[in-house]
Amino acid sequence: PPTPPPPGAPTARILFLTDLHWDRQYVPGSAAACPDPLCCRGALREGPGAAGFWGTYSKCDLPLHTIDALLAQLPNSTSDSTSDSSNSTSNSSGGFAAAYWTGDIPAHNVWQQSRGDQLRALRTVTALLRARLGGLRVFPAVGNHEATPVNAFPPPYVRGNRSAAWLYDAMAEAWQDWLPPAALHTLRVGGFYTARVWPGLRIVSLNMNFCSQANFWLLINATDPAGQLQWLMGVLADAERDGEKGHAQVGVPGWGSPHSPDHGRFEGTIAAQFFGHTHLDEFELFYDEETLSRPVSIAFIAPSVTTYINLNPGYRVYEVAGSYPGSSHAVLDHETFILNLTEANAAPPGTAPRWQRLYSARKAYGLPTAFPADWDRLVRRMQDDEQLFQLFWFHLHKGHPPREPCGSPCKAALLCALRSGRAADPALCRPLRPVLPFPRIQELWHQRRLC
Repeated sequence: PPTPPPPGAPTARILFLTDLHWDRQYVPGSAAACPDPLCCRGALREGPGAAGFWGTYSKCDLPLHTIDALLAQLPNSTSDSTSDSSNSTSNSSGGFAAAYWTGDIPAHNVWQQSRGDQLRALRTVTALLRARLGGLRVFPAVGNHEATPVNAFPPPYVRGNRSAAWLYDAMAEAWQDWLPPAALHTLRVGGFYTARVWPGLRIVSLNMNFCSQANFWLLINATDPAGQLQWLMGVLADAERDGEKGHAQVGVPGWGSPHSPDHGRFEGTIAAQFFGHTHLDEFELFYDEETLSRPVSIAFIAPSVTTYINLNPGYRVYEVAGSYPGSSHAVLDHETFILNLTEANAAPPGTAPRWQRLYSARKAYGLPTAFPADWDRLVRRMQDDEQLFQLFWFHLHKGHPPREPCGSPCKAALLCALRSGRAADPALCRPLRPVLPFPRIQELWHQRRLC
């Protein structure tokens, strides 16, 4: 099991961005409610129900100036003019050692996207990150919205115009300043790669669209169609041999089951797992295969930058054990930062938005450390401590929870999912004494995921 760093050991802060979803057709003052899957676009309207300048609590994505404002107020930002750093609590703790970015760049107007639209979003947002973050090294991952049609990721053996070469080649070109040649090679092949973050730490960026039920290309062959999982075993074995730790970052959660033997076999090598995609601030635990009782790893699922749906914009900062002999490189704590849209949109025009710390995980939840066993105990504590659970519910939605409260059925489904993830193993939910039959818990959780 991981152990806390010795006193005085170095730590590092990692910026984590996910699900930016830039909508180039976002129009402040347009209708925030509409019959389409994506709103806040089109003609201006008078009165209430108009899209805010910085974003909107509705089924809307973000204008580019909101993403720019987020980046401009970060401690590593090259800007000193577009944001008042004295108003930003995220600047108080120093700079970042690296940035992880788990994709989903384009907006949710999936019914009208073209390859040109996707590439424009990729290049525009990449250029913005490079300009704002300066020399900070960024490690991107492929989200499910980068392709068109959405979720359509053909395996590498598909050639010609139907292949994904148009996307992976553009990514390799856009990200060549951040990634080494070997990483760019596998990125061009299948959208995945590995690279050294700093001495002793290796990142493995996976394209888990090859494990997604929404990818219709898997109807041809769903057995490791890109050879990515076989490649992953080799990367982890090499890291184990060389005494390296690994950070796995994935755009879409769901690789393996919560008690996958991959997590057990390389339990001492996989130091942390980072996910996006759900837009919410949450986590999923992984357990040993033999007993389903010992937590061996945790998937940290970070909140989205976009507001979609009815959320504040947000981002995550991880504190990890730094580079020193014997370092676990494990997550020691994490903080979530948000932009309160009610406050930001009510400010006078020209006022820089104030990004604020929503919470620190260890302080908010009373965790002695941020290791898997601590999060397992947190789930058990939330079952009996209603005030603690409601605090988690508030953080889950980035400070803007739904109007409908989370009652007993909702709570049972959520706590079960934190332990069993998408596999929803009933054996992992029995210790939680669910108030509903397990099939109903599964149904409620999948309805929430689909929303």
